[in-house]
Amino acid sequence: MSERNCLVCGEKLLGRIDQKYCSDHCRNAYNNRLNRDSKNLVRNINNKLRKNYRILNGFTLRDGKTKTTKMRLLDKGFDFEYITNLYTTKKGSTYFFVYDLGYLPLDNDYFMIVKRE
Repeated sequence: MSERNCLVCGEKLLGRIDQKYCSDHCRNAYNNRLNRDSKNLVRNINNKLRKNYRILNGFTLRDGKTKTTKMRLLDKGFDFEYITNLYTTKKGSTYFFVYDLGYLPLDNDYFMIVKRE
């Protein structure tokens, strides 16, 4: 029978025949390394969505809405590429939402920020 070694640290394994790791630490290290790339992508996207939400939430809403300019949003670091969903009204207007806060592009680089009830 061949000698079995831990997949992470190379230590000799004793015990179960199907054992791959010498400890919980090595098992966690292996799985974290395996999933690092996909988790980084998800983490980065969630960070951008969270930042966009904080920016929209920073505006004071009157009757559930307010108006601002594109430059004001960009100056605060808003990234228009990251939204969670779209809502198109019967009239054809498309609202872009980040969770429950959204914006509607208006004329002359103005935006109406709204909160979904």
